[in-house]
Amino acid sequence: MIHLLKTKIGRLRLIAILEGISLLVLVFIAVPLKYGLGNPAMVKTMGPIHGSLFLLFLFSTLSVGVEQNWKFKQTTWIVLLACMIPFGTFYIDRKILSRL
Repeated sequence: MIHLLKTKIGRLRLIAILEGISLLVLVFIAVPLKYGLGNPAMVKTMGPIHGSLFLLFLFSTLSVGVEQNWKFKQTTWIVLLACMIPFGTFYIDRKILSRL
């Protein structure tokens, strides 16, 4: 895991994993707790964490995209698909980022 911190792509992969995990926790644990049990505490905690990781992922993707001379379509594909779909960041990491 330490080797991921040495390059921008490695850091992007790590951020993608963390952002994906935070989205899954938010969607599958925090939201059901809020609406099923009436306990919004975890949403109040995970919401800002996920939002911060989301923005960090966006900025990191743009930074890597500029550095790697990615086409706009490729960068948009990574950002929009990965950020909007649960498990999307894991898919992008596996299919695109791990090969760079």
